[in-house]
Amino acid sequence: MLLDAKPCLAVCKPPGVPTQAPPGIDSLEVRIKSYLRERSEEPEKIYLGTPHRLDRPASGAMVFGLRRRATRKLARQFELRTVKKLYWALVEGRPDPPFGTWRDHLIKVHGRPLAEVVSAEHPDARPAVLRYRTVSDTDAVAWLEIELETGRTHQVRIQAASRGYPVLGDFQYGSSVPFGPQYDDPRRLAIALHARTLEFDHPASRERISVTAPPPVFWPADFHPLADSQ
Repeated sequence: MLLDAKPCLAVCKPPGVPTQAPPGIDSLEVRIKSYLRERSEEPEKIYLGTPHRLDRPASGAMVFGLRRRATRKLARQFELRTVKKLYWALVEGRPDPPFGTWRDHLIKVHGRPLAEVVSAEHPDARPAVLRYRTVSDTDAVAWLEIELETGRTHQVRIQAASRGYPVLGDFQYGSSVPFGPQYDDPRRLAIALHARTLEFDHPASRERISVTAPPPVFWPADFHPLADSQ
C-alpha cells in the first residue's frame, strides 16, 4: 500500500490482476475489500469506490474511494482531466523523434477487448492524446515516459503499436517479445506498461497528492539510469 488515509486509498496494482471482475473471480477490488475488512471493526459496512481502472496486464498506481462522496469527487477529476497520469512503457523499436505528442482518434471494438485507430470522421471516434519522451534505449527497445492527456481504452498500447512500437509482452497488439514471468494462463501475463505516478486533489483536504508506484521486480533495473531517483 502506498497511501492509506481516509477517505481514499492508493495502491500499487500488480500485473495480471483485473481491477474489477464478476463475482467469484479474483480482482484488485476483491483483494482490497478483504484487506479493509480484516482491519475494520465493522466489516459489513466496508465501501470501496473505483473512479478509474488499469488494464489487467498493466501495473502501477491507482486510487480508490472509501466514501461515496470521495469517489464522486475523484471520478470527476478523472472526467475533467485534472489528474496527472504518468506512465512508463518499454516498447519495441526506437520512436523517431525521441519525444513528441501522439494524436489519434480511437474506437473501442464492440464486443471485444480491443481498441482501434480510426479517422476523425468515424461516428464513434474519440480523440486520444499523449506526450512521450525517450528516457533510455537500446538498438531494439526504448523506455518511454508518457503523460496522458486523455484516458481512452488501451490508449498507450494502441497508439504505440499503431506506429510500430508495441509494448513488450503485449501480444494483443503485435508484440513479439515476452515480458515478465511466463504462465500457461495468458490472463496472468504482464506487459511492460506501468502507471508510475498519479497526481490528484485529495477529496477532503483538496491538497495536491502525488503517488508514485515502484515497477514490478522483473523490470530491468539497469536499463533506466533514473529509475531510483524519480
